[in-house]
Amino acid sequence: MRGGAAAAGLLALLCAPLMAQEALKAPDAFASITDDGARAAAIFEEMGRVLTHPRCMNCHPRDDTPRQGDDMAVHSPPVMRTEDGFGAPGMRCNTCHGEENVAFVNGPGSIPGNPAWHLAPISMGWIGLSVAEICAAIKDPERNGGMSLDELVTHNAEDELVGWGWEPGAGRTPVPGTQAQFGALTRAWVDAGAACPQ
Repeated sequence: MRGGAAAAGLLALLCAPLMAQEALKAPDAFASITDDGARAAAIFEEMGRVLTHPRCMNCHPRDDTPRQGDDMAVHSPPVMRTEDGFGAPGMRCNTCHGEENVAFVNGPGSIPGNPAWHLAPISMGWIGLSVAEICAAIKDPERNGGMSLDELVTHNAEDELVGWGWEPGAGRTPVPGTQAQFGALTRAWVDAGAACPQ
């Protein structure tokens, strides 16, 4: 009997992050806002629910240290950003992070993984920024890796590393909604003029 209760407890722990996932509003939820700038700003606020989530923020620090977990704790073991964002020699990101999530063998949780696992460029560091400041950074080609707004739509809707946020592995809360919904919001934001919240 105790084993069954323990298994049920473990299952609840592993599934809790998935049950906590919330939907994103669809672009048509903003259709009643007739002013394009106001509608774009409202859409970006909804996008901000994804962008300010720990799954995104942990890899978008404004310093050289990634964060981890829902509490955005400093990465353990200590690692540092390098110019390419893939970690220092002898402690590259792929030293621990493989091509896919790997469940712990000795308890609940997992090591996150993706073939392109790395930190975002320092120019795209968001921790501590407001949603309006993140918006300004995202749409600035000088800071976003040279992407146009249309390329940003594709990035948000299709990039595999961005998509990891919705499938982060056991023990992590996924970002709200789906990547398709996030891409649709990004498209609607761009189509409305890509204004940022105030």
